[in-house]
Amino acid sequence: ASQEELKAAYRRLCMLYHPDKHRDPELKTQAERLFNLVHQAYEVLSDPQTRAIYDIYGRRGLEMEGWEVVERKRTAAEIREEFERLQREREERRLQQRTNPKGTISVGIDATDLFDRYDEEYEDVPGSSFPQIEINKMHISQSIEAPLTSTDTAILSGNLSTQNGNGGGSINLALRRVTSAKGWGELEFGAGDLHGPLFGLKIFRNLTPRCFITTNCALQFSSRGVRPGLTTVLARNLDKNTMGYLQWRWGIQSAMNTSIVRDTKTSHFTVAMQLGIPHSFMMVSYQHKFQDEDQTRVKGSLKAGFFGTIVEYGAERKISRHSVLGATVSVGVPQGVSLKIKLNRASQTYFFPVHLTDQLLPSAVFYATVGPLVIYFAMHRLVIKPYLRAQKERELEKQRESTASDILQKKQEAEAAVRLMQESVRRIIEAEEARMGLIVVNAWYGKFVNDNSRKNEKVKVIDVTVPLQCLVKDSKLILTEASKAGLPGFYDPCVGEEKSLKVLYQFRGVLHQVMSADNEALRIPKQ
Repeated sequence: ASQEELKAAYRRLCMLYHPDKHRDPELKTQAERLFNLVHQAYEVLSDPQTRAIYDIYGRRGLEMEGWEVVERKRTAAEIREEFERLQREREERRLQQRTNPKGTISVGIDATDLFDRYDEEYEDVPGSSFPQIEINKMHISQSIEAPLTSTDTAILSGNLSTQNGNGGGSINLALRRVTSAKGWGELEFGAGDLHGPLFGLKIFRNLTPRCFITTNCALQFSSRGVRPGLTTVLARNLDKNTMGYLQWRWGIQSAMNTSIVRDTKTSHFTVAMQLGIPHSFMMVSYQHKFQDEDQTRVKGSLKAGFFGTIVEYGAERKISRHSVLGATVSVGVPQGVSLKIKLNRASQTYFFPVHLTDQLLPSAVFYATVGPLVIYFAMHRLVIKPYLRAQKERELEKQRESTASDILQKKQEAEAAVRLMQESVRRIIEAEEARMGLIVVNAWYGKFVNDNSRKNEKVKVIDVTVPLQCLVKDSKLILTEASKAGLPGFYDPCVGEEKSLKVLYQFRGVLHQVMSADNEALRIPKQ
């Protein structure tokens, strides 16, 4: 808005809310309060410095500490730089407190007794009528980061593994430095009870805007001597959604691998080939991403090599704001049939591979496929959905309680504004009727329930006929892309819920109806 437009709007609202225009003592008091709010807003927007702050950062910028030391007569660009400096200082303080923990817990379950039982082995064993399901391996890993400076980070990680009663663990410390916008380097030191000390160096570098390289070299000390290893990955953007990778690994399990990964909004496709010792294979996988609010994905893959052939298929779905649940069925020769269940909760991963049978049994494939689906839909309907609904209600109730006093004040201001608008609205309607212009017959703002699936929800709307008519100028009503709760005479009737504006208006003697989302721009009459 130009200064002239601001002045015109200020004058119009001053005429509407000026205390001297109202004789009733109660209306006069309400007019004084609204008049002061309008004056405060004009003071911010008429000062080039405070307006620049507000235009860029809103009320948040005006409340930022540190502006008192900023020299006046600065340009918007200089104010932006100053704000970003203050923000950087605050971010550096936050940086010291951030650890970014990541963890994985994997529990391997041997359930082959369900399908591969041999009755003669159990004839004289007490309780042999019940299949034996046991945990045969576990793995736990955890890492935390400690920012030292804006470019240096220390990463501490450790892991413990056990399988069939034997296991071990290790601990690693890595120091990472961002050397430039194009790359970083990392030094790693580690030690464990199964292996000796480990020293590693990792380097990442952008060669071009579309190509990068990663090199990782390590020295593993053990009782058998020093075992060196080197891994190099060269990657390139083939197009907007496709990456190509070349990997060369020398040392332990030497191999060469090439892969192409295409990731779009609706799908993820990978094809890879590896030549190596002891494993060489080819692999193709595809994942389809559904565009629903639960972010459902279904996937399938085929992998064939010297070790045999494996077919995998599965799905994953978001079950809460921070949790994703997935299940994959793996069928292979000679591996047999397995079910892999994975839960991602924020930065923690819980993985449960369940080995069902060493043979290709149709019954095992059927139960591995149907069982998780039945359990998921039962849990989703009986546990997850009611829990999420109750959680949402609690959050909304908490939000309503925290904003109750503010909303009550806004409601009182809106009701006062509506009373003060009555005389102006009467004149506007007379003028519009004389020219067969725009007359707002009815207008409602808030939560509407049109969907049958939500018929139990309560409609929460307020009448905004008078405030909207007051905004009509020259037979036009124009609202910008912002929440309508901030308009004069409006307030939020349903905090935290989806809102709309419904208007029934008359133009040239003909009735029209329009519905607009809360943050959607509106211009009536429609062309």
